[in-house]
Amino acid sequence: MKVEFAPINIPLARRIQTAAVIQWLFSFLLLAQCCWGVFIILLLGNYWFLPVLYALWLYLDWETPQTGGRRSKWVRNWTVWKYFTDYFPVHLIKTSDLDPSQNYLFGFHPHGILVAGAFGNFCTEYTGFKELFPGLTPYLHILPFWFGCPFFRDYALSTGVVSASKKSVSHVLNNDRGGNVAVIVIGGAEESLDAHPGSLTLSILKRRGFIKMALKYGAHLVPVFSFGENELFKQVANPKGSWLRTLQERLRKIVGFTLPVFHARGIFQYSFGLMPYRKPIHTVVGKPITVKQNLNPTLEEIEQLHQTYLRELSKLFEDHKEKYGIPDHESLIFK
Repeated sequence: MKVEFAPINIPLARRIQTAAVIQWLFSFLLLAQCCWGVFIILLLGNYWFLPVLYALWLYLDWETPQTGGRRSKWVRNWTVWKYFTDYFPVHLIKTSDLDPSQNYLFGFHPHGILVAGAFGNFCTEYTGFKELFPGLTPYLHILPFWFGCPFFRDYALSTGVVSASKKSVSHVLNNDRGGNVAVIVIGGAEESLDAHPGSLTLSILKRRGFIKMALKYGAHLVPVFSFGENELFKQVANPKGSWLRTLQERLRKIVGFTLPVFHARGIFQYSFGLMPYRKPIHTVVGKPITVKQNLNPTLEEIEQLHQTYLRELSKLFEDHKEKYGIPDHESLIFK
């Protein structure tokens, strides 16, 4: 295989962008394991009292990821996130004003491999969310097990992420003053297995939990489509029925997440590695679907709103696909 090396005379800004993405990849893929390692080493050494004190703090702070989190304006404004969003680059596109007196549930699509668009837009301050949607605060919901990891949980919370548990989503949406946005990656781990370049397959037909939550709290639904999310990495072929797909799906059912086997480019060469490709991400926020509060919706009412959401998501995609390089004959595939 011929290796294509990066040129030597790359501008400094691009090198810093690459370093920023390495930091993000390390945080996503390895930081939690390293934090566990540090915790265990301290526990077995002379400084055993530090992890013991932290464990006490963890016990007292256990509910924080389910009660709005603990975001840090300082962390969300780190300069490293500016270089991270500039690497691809990540863009946030507004199609409609959102009333800050209301609460919203953003359905984010597609999951992609590592959900780079959702992180860049809703966990940093460098794509203009506050300017585009004044008065709104986004909360990106992620798998609850991340918050059981010592030290890592505090770093994650500082970026504004919270648990994807029902209690956590309820806390965000149950705000009488409005202004909260629960951002949920609807397809989850299942959808990540279909995150191949060019793929437009969304795992949504069986997903109705977010519909029930929107109805329960009268939160307006907003479809969000992130063009370019599936172009950042290549994934080892895993068609339905293959041994790899079977293993991945079994893992997902057991532990709640799965591991796409992905690759892209390297740090100093473009032929192989785990660095994402420099492909633009355009995250388009659609028009809100008005939802009236209904504490006890019938199955028919849930299904009706679900179908409305699917239509609006399809319309959002069709209205913008040509602008972002999707052929006219391509459409979303719901499964």
